[in-house]
Amino acid sequence: MLRPLDKVLGKRTADQLAKQGATTVAGLLRLLPRRYDTWGELTDLATLAEGEQATLQAEVVRSAARRTRSGRPPAILEATVTDGSGLMDVVLFGAAGLMSAHAAQLAPGSTVLLSGKVGMRQGRRQLASPRFQVLTDLDDAEREALLARPVPIYPATDALPSWRVAKAVRAVLDQLGPEDVPDPIPADLRDSEGLIDALTAYRWVHMPQDPSQWKAARARLRHEEALVTQTALAQRRAEHAATRTAVAWPEPEASGSLRAALDASLPFSLTEGQRRVGDELAAALASATPMQRLLQGDVGSGKTLVALRAMAQVVGGGGQAALLAPTEVLAAQHRDSLAALLGPLASAGTLESSLLTAPGQAPAPTTALHLLTGSTPVPERRRILAALAAGEPGIVVGTHALLSQTVRTPFLGLVVVDEQHRFGVAQRDALRERPGITDPATGQVRTPHLLVMTATPIPRTIAMTVFGDLATSVLDELPAGRSPVETFLVPWERQSWVEGLWRRAATEIAGGGRVYVVCPRIEAGDGATTGEETPEPPAGDPLDGPAGGAGDGAPDRALAAVEDWAERLAREPALGGAGVGALTGRMTSAEKDAAMRAFASGAAPVLVATTVIEVGVDVPEATMMVILDADRFGLSQLHQLRGRVGRGGRPSVCMAVTGAEVGSPAYHRLRAFASTLDGFALAEADLDLRSEGNVLGAAQSGRRSDLDLLRARRDAALIERARAQAEAIIAADPALAEHRALAAAIADRLDDEARAYLERS
Repeated sequence: MLRPLDKVLGKRTADQLAKQGATTVAGLLRLLPRRYDTWGELTDLATLAEGEQATLQAEVVRSAARRTRSGRPPAILEATVTDGSGLMDVVLFGAAGLMSAHAAQLAPGSTVLLSGKVGMRQGRRQLASPRFQVLTDLDDAEREALLARPVPIYPATDALPSWRVAKAVRAVLDQLGPEDVPDPIPADLRDSEGLIDALTAYRWVHMPQDPSQWKAARARLRHEEALVTQTALAQRRAEHAATRTAVAWPEPEASGSLRAALDASLPFSLTEGQRRVGDELAAALASATPMQRLLQGDVGSGKTLVALRAMAQVVGGGGQAALLAPTEVLAAQHRDSLAALLGPLASAGTLESSLLTAPGQAPAPTTALHLLTGSTPVPERRRILAALAAGEPGIVVGTHALLSQTVRTPFLGLVVVDEQHRFGVAQRDALRERPGITDPATGQVRTPHLLVMTATPIPRTIAMTVFGDLATSVLDELPAGRSPVETFLVPWERQSWVEGLWRRAATEIAGGGRVYVVCPRIEAGDGATTGEETPEPPAGDPLDGPAGGAGDGAPDRALAAVEDWAERLAREPALGGAGVGALTGRMTSAEKDAAMRAFASGAAPVLVATTVIEVGVDVPEATMMVILDADRFGLSQLHQLRGRVGRGGRPSVCMAVTGAEVGSPAYHRLRAFASTLDGFALAEADLDLRSEGNVLGAAQSGRRSDLDLLRARRDAALIERARAQAEAIIAADPALAEHRALAAAIADRLDDEARAYLERS
């Protein structure tokens, strides 16, 4: 199965197949048909109409191949066929050698089956580039069987059309016997699931005699993918359970702990969801098994408070906690939010703690709270780094600056990552891989617990929750006072609608509201969508960022830019001279703070910005969000942007202005966005529209899935069943010594990058 294709098919064909990722026999067999066509019912030539998709049986009257004058394509084959009642022209284009071969097949007198779209040229009916099958040597029964047989259609290129892929697959399958195709699925499991064996599955999926065969084959191969993937994950989990531990942070007592003091100081009651999720996190943190959990909650559901209570459990036990945010704006917002929630429980050290304690009272539990970003002044940065390196219990909030090798956190017990779609996989794990708490008895380094927060999970995260590699806690209710946000799509071509936006904005401002206007670019001349203020991530860590474009249904037009629209709206008559501010990732921290203060105070009630305001910005007076060129953003970004309004209890609205063509992927993405306020539902829609990415590797989305047939949403029940089967196999045979075919399949499917990812996560 691992034999190189150049030893089986020849170098020329093997080189072309390698471009499609197939370099071995096994790789070629896993290059599955995209779909299956049938020849269709035979049609009389006399009844054919232009534009009709037709299948006909005819005799070749003449055929000849010749080179074209332009050389593009290099050769053309022209033939004339008849069904006895009329004539039709047939034209094929391609390489000279290929056309010569076709001319030999379509020799005068040959009987052929042709399928294609009927066109007209110089008043004569014509089939251009049809599929064809020579029938001369077949009897009537064989011809009828051929007409009913599904025709596999493969991913193709000009140099390697579908029929050549099919021919290569048949050549390989003809050389294989049962002993050549080890079966990763144990025989008893195949029997209990009613699955065919591996060789039969490959024969039926590539050369089916009827639809029932390829359907049974794909079901078998889908189960194999689920079992192989789940066994790899189960093996990894078992190894980690044996080699990695975390500090077990005891669940807080009813009184006297930092978390209990935090709960007692809150001026509001926790929602039922916040209590339930808090209990889930407390139990996970109290275990020596490293927590790896997704906290999903819609915008405004109180994720930050839930995370703070978890951090208080760790810090109250003498540990350190880190909150990683994607932008300086969000990091500063988090620091301010945590400080407000902690109140007097927040301190910068032991001196402040002692000042909070009255004579004769026990010291009040407190926690140091630090902010570390790329803009932190050098003296302050040195103080924070020294405190962290000394093992001071506390919380550090930061951006990518926390990932610097100069940051030492020897007692790091919990890492919280906010808006995980803004970080690469390797970035999210960087803090957990640092040397941390060491067990004095064994010398073993303890792995910090991990809590990932998001309002809209990326497709890959949804996939990993389905695959069982990421536990999930969901905040499914909003705190009192939050209002739903109405969402509308506004086409650019409806100019009167666009103009109406600013009249509506003026109404919101007159009622005391604020209006965000988001653009995909900062300047009109920018060559790419921007707004991301964080440093560029390392190669191989794609962000879930802009997802639209001219190729995604949007017309070729200048994209909205902050500087341009800030000037336009300052002159917009409908706004009546209302102040207009601007905010981008290129501004200094002081400029950003000034812009946000002017917006929040109402001095500049219109804020034109990039996606720098996507997360963390909290202005309760904001009641309207306008997203220009909304098709340039991914669903996660759109949902986060919408979450900036409706935070003060007043009715709010989100207007997505788009030039996406109806029916395009961008249009369907925007329709999904407008149809629901449920972040998890949007993530699942994103999974349907794109892919789960590389489930076993670092790619998050937008790239080809490393799965051939398996899909996280559609096959969730199968994946769950395969997980139980894989765990039973690993429990009985951890090293897969008795399941060598399964071990070989894992080794074949997981490349070096995927293996490194499994080790890291």
